[in-house]
Amino acid sequence: VNTFLSCSQYHKMYRTVKATSGRQIFQPLHTLRAAEKELLPGFHQFEWQPALKNVSTSCNVGIINGLSGWTSSLDDSPADTITRRFRYDVALVAALKDLEEDVMEGLRDTGMEDSACTLGFRVMIKECCDGMGDVSEKHGGGPAVPEKAVRFSFTVMSVSIQAEDEQEEVTIFTEPKPNSELSCKPLCLMFVDESDHETLTAVLGPIVAERNAMKESRLILSMGGMPRSFRFHFRGTGYDEKMVREMEGLEASGSTYICTLCDSSRAEAAQNMVLHSITRGHDENLERYEIWRTNPFSESVDELRDRVKGVSAKPFLETQPTLDALHCDIGNATEFYKIFQDEIGEVYKNPNPSREDRRSWRAALDKQLRKKMKLKPVMRMNGNYARRLMTMEATEVVCELVPSEERREVLRELLRLYLQMKPVWRATCPAKECPDQLCRYSFNSQRFADLLSTAFKYRYNGKITNYLHKTLAHVPEIIERDGSIGAWASEGNESANKLFRRFRKMNARQSKAFELEDVL
Repeated sequence: VNTFLSCSQYHKMYRTVKATSGRQIFQPLHTLRAAEKELLPGFHQFEWQPALKNVSTSCNVGIINGLSGWTSSLDDSPADTITRRFRYDVALVAALKDLEEDVMEGLRDTGMEDSACTLGFRVMIKECCDGMGDVSEKHGGGPAVPEKAVRFSFTVMSVSIQAEDEQEEVTIFTEPKPNSELSCKPLCLMFVDESDHETLTAVLGPIVAERNAMKESRLILSMGGMPRSFRFHFRGTGYDEKMVREMEGLEASGSTYICTLCDSSRAEAAQNMVLHSITRGHDENLERYEIWRTNPFSESVDELRDRVKGVSAKPFLETQPTLDALHCDIGNATEFYKIFQDEIGEVYKNPNPSREDRRSWRAALDKQLRKKMKLKPVMRMNGNYARRLMTMEATEVVCELVPSEERREVLRELLRLYLQMKPVWRATCPAKECPDQLCRYSFNSQRFADLLSTAFKYRYNGKITNYLHKTLAHVPEIIERDGSIGAWASEGNESANKLFRRFRKMNARQSKAFELEDVL
């Protein structure tokens, strides 16, 4: 049960209820603490075969300092950050034991002999990592930390089994709500600015090392009273574009190389909006970084940069080349918000409007949306605003401000196509939830691209936004490969950021040294 009470509030309630009703309805705090120990990582016994490289074999490790495992030499400055984390393998064990009943039920439902299935379990893990803006600083000793935080978390997406005599792999558990904050388990919390590459890589370094060790090994864990062996597959998909570029060593989002999935430049992507295939990958990025570092062909900077397609730092964490549904929504809504303003001001006729003009169109748009849709203007586009803005209803409201009828039609058509495309990358399982839209996706995206390059030529002449390019060019291929985009989104992690803020304010000890432990 989620009570969301702090310890003192709970204790007060416990005492009052006990005194007034004379019955002990709630459990005292010490029993809750004891029960909590079973749920937190570090309670269950397990082993790895072969043992994990450079990771201790003890199983009862709870919250550890995220900086442990740092070798600090004399010239290292002490890190000005506070970080707390679980050991990755211990956290995975806790998450699996949490699903024990579901997994055993899945085994029974597939009609497999329980005792025969001890080998061949495969666990798919979705990893998310996201920076959180202003979290104000607490009192207490310790380093002066930046007022930004980053959380790294994982979700158990599915458990499948390949029985010895079977060729087929059978999925026995699939996370029903992959984007809920409840299925998204925090692994590491740190006070780091996500733009501070050095500190971020240093804190995530041990996690990456543990993850690499686990790829080479099998976990032996008792489930349903029998030891069973699990292999883990990690897919880093819950990253926004900024984070992907940082992890994979690419240039920032404004770069001419606009895509984290293919080598296309901004001009090429605007020229050919739909036909691109996914070519980038972690290993290729590493190779390209080596070329960038060594410059084997003694080229000039521009030639070299074109050869490595914008890889200019060492990639350090493997991410899955995909598109994040939540940020795709937000990115495209931001773009449509600008298109709406341009249409109100008829930019297609008079191409270079003044600042004042633009400001007045924006004010008109905000006022109209607030009056008719009750949409308050936001400083930074967020998911909720994006969802409400990208509707036919909102478009009709905007069309009232667009002077000419034919432009209104064009705008409606553009949104109609967008709304046909959107469910495909939003759905957890598009083949089941929106098969028709999935089939027509390529056709719709082609029509959409044609509209942009004709009716909206004034805006997309030789340029296009990063997310529009991904939406138009890469969605079908990703769905074909992974079966879904929506399920692998960063949404769970983003909504858990709300919890982070809340717990930090209400339910954590007010000191720097302890607060992250309490939140975790």
